[in-house]
Amino acid sequence: MSVLVLTLAVSAACCLGFGFVLQQNAARQAPLSDFLSPRLLLDLVKVPRWLGGIGLMVAGMVLGAIALGQGEVSLVEPLLATNLLFALALSRRQTKQPLGRQGWAGLALLAGGVTAFIVAGEPRGGTAVTDPFRHWLIIGVMIGLALLLTTYAKRSRLSAAPVLLALAAGLLYGVQDALTRVSGQRFSAGGLAELLTGWQPYAVLALGVTGLILVQSAFETAPLRMSLPALTAAQPLAGIVCGVGFLGDRLRTDTAALTWEAVGLAAVVTGIVLLGMHPAMPCGADRSEPTRNLQPS
Repeated sequence: MSVLVLTLAVSAACCLGFGFVLQQNAARQAPLSDFLSPRLLLDLVKVPRWLGGIGLMVAGMVLGAIALGQGEVSLVEPLLATNLLFALALSRRQTKQPLGRQGWAGLALLAGGVTAFIVAGEPRGGTAVTDPFRHWLIIGVMIGLALLLTTYAKRSRLSAAPVLLALAAGLLYGVQDALTRVSGQRFSAGGLAELLTGWQPYAVLALGVTGLILVQSAFETAPLRMSLPALTAAQPLAGIVCGVGFLGDRLRTDTAALTWEAVGLAAVVTGIVLLGMHPAMPCGADRSEPTRNLQPS
């Protein structure tokens, strides 16, 4: 594993984690009438704390894009999942909560799971799949699942909507990361003209804006501990599926390697849940309404 890729991916995770906390601090004050509406972004853009969070997220996305240009999606995505560690660090500073057994267990599982997956799988590059049907099938399934989750979130109660929206955003961000790598390859091959004549950079922009609306809607309706774990777990899983599915990423497939890869991913998801549910994660405004459905105005 390249030290440069490791440094870039972890730095990106740091920016993303800090940015998510600042965004949620601001988004939780937004009116529920902006739920799943572009107006939400127009309201939040007036809040300096939210702009700071967006700035950090953009920096994280740029660093992540550079890391994706240097390494495989299957390698970078698990490292980006460590953003939750940095989110917890900033949240602990705000809430003054001790890490405790839950925090240490989550930290160990997340770090250990990422290490186990990378060591066992040995992600490496290969020949990208040229069959367009396979590209569109995988991308279509991811976007379709995100649409299904979002549709159900509109009809669900406040307690369920943030998790569903965060899962949907995570799936979109995973696809976005894969297409970011493709865009970087097109730029390296033919410069700006080659990049702009492809559909991938425009899809990256559309997925980014859509994911942002979903994430901010999740942040405004519930504490960070309800949305960030789902977002952080879904993104690397979707990215790995895209990387192996059509970008040509290769993982070891012998029985022992597959076993440890599965164990590693399971540990990552478990660690994410433990850290995301930690009491140090900031609470939003209490908007629990047991009978109210969320419908955009």
